[in-house]
Amino acid sequence: MAASLWLSGGGERVLRLLRAGRSALGAGLSLPARAGWRHLHGTWELLGTPGIKVLMPALSPTMEEGNIVKWLKKEGETVNVGDALCEIETDKAVVTMESSDDGILAKILVEEGSKNVRLGSLIGLLVEEGQDWKQVEIPADAGAPSSVAPPAPAPASAPAAPSVSAPPKLQHQPGKLQVRLSPAARHILETHGLDPSNVTPTGPRGIFTKEDALKLLQEKGKPSELKPVVSPAPAAVPSPPQATPVTSYPRPAIPPVSTPGQPAALGTFTEIPASNIRRVIAKRLTESKTTIPHAYAAADCAIDAVLKLRKELAKEDIKVSVNDFIIKATAVTLRQMPDVNVTWDGEGCRRLPSIDISIAVATDRGLITPIIKDVAAKGIKEIAASAKALAKKARDGKLLPEEYQGGSFSISNLGMFGISDFTAVINPPQACILAVGRARPELKIVEDEEGNEKLEQHQLMTVTLSSDGRVVDDELASKFLETLKANIENPMRLALN
Repeated sequence: MAASLWLSGGGERVLRLLRAGRSALGAGLSLPARAGWRHLHGTWELLGTPGIKVLMPALSPTMEEGNIVKWLKKEGETVNVGDALCEIETDKAVVTMESSDDGILAKILVEEGSKNVRLGSLIGLLVEEGQDWKQVEIPADAGAPSSVAPPAPAPASAPAAPSVSAPPKLQHQPGKLQVRLSPAARHILETHGLDPSNVTPTGPRGIFTKEDALKLLQEKGKPSELKPVVSPAPAAVPSPPQATPVTSYPRPAIPPVSTPGQPAALGTFTEIPASNIRRVIAKRLTESKTTIPHAYAAADCAIDAVLKLRKELAKEDIKVSVNDFIIKATAVTLRQMPDVNVTWDGEGCRRLPSIDISIAVATDRGLITPIIKDVAAKGIKEIAASAKALAKKARDGKLLPEEYQGGSFSISNLGMFGISDFTAVINPPQACILAVGRARPELKIVEDEEGNEKLEQHQLMTVTLSSDGRVVDDELASKFLETLKANIENPMRLALN
């Protein structure tokens, strides 16, 4: 029944074409018909094994492209759901990509070390178990989508008519160094179609002078190499001087650095490629400083009590840092003043229920802020362990997305580098960041219990709060610093909160 329907629907004509042979079919049909013949008579071995696409995923909210650091599976290896396929450098860290399908890794389309691979790009192919992975069919659109196609060559223009009234202008070409020309040199070069990019200028401050142009004209004086342009005033073309000596100012091959007004050798520089993390840091810093109205307030905190308590804990083999006390004191202060534990979403303020503090960690790839979750509910020992573990993962590039995305408040401590005080840039959408300087000894006049004044040395530390003026005004920021100062100077209050 199905066969009769097929024949009645035009199948007889197809059979006649098939009996006529492949050559006749190919000669009489268009390209789509050839493809139809191939699908009708071809086998899976000829067409290739259909593949399961592996695409570049979005591993962070701000990720637009990534770098393939290392493939953890080889072609021909079995892959299960959840297996680590490859390591991808995102705009935040190096993240392991897990497989979402079962099968065999048939083809790696983007090799290790590939840079700037756009989201959604095809990076590999899987096939189902039992299929021939060596015969996987490569899609026609496979390749590096981040590569830019070279521009099409401009069509050849017709020869210029003899009535041209203006000489062609010298235009800077991409990839070539731009040369500073004197007016006389520019006229000679434009008139004769000469290229000054391969000649070292001898004029002061690297200017290509008239004498340099005449010298280049003499070196390329053969008629076949010149490209004169007809001009209404050919007599204006200067001829090489013969008797008048020319005073030139040769530039040394490597000019002294200390010579004022003399730049470095033309075109010498060292290009440092920017990683995805560096580019995102630059973008976010620029966004923060240009869109957030930063306000700053500072306070000096005495940390003598913190240092004393730290020594007592060390005797019990509990190792904590001053920064761990600062993190705990900040969390306690945020619990007391929840109006500071907020973010700005572009339209309004959001008060967050959990106190999650981002700590700035410097790595070889740039600054990253892993997050200690629910800090107010943790003890000082637990905070120290979490901060140490997150800092190590950040330097190793092993942070998971949930370990650096979010946060309600940031702390940046440069005290270990000897910095007394500084201001930090807010990490949007957060509203505040606390900059912590080093501890320094200072003399201070105090009163004893009997009211007598005496001079004592104290360890002071400057903390500077950068706040978003749209969310945290000056009064609220001042009260926050006042409360934070009290909590740091009286660490026993931290155990009560």
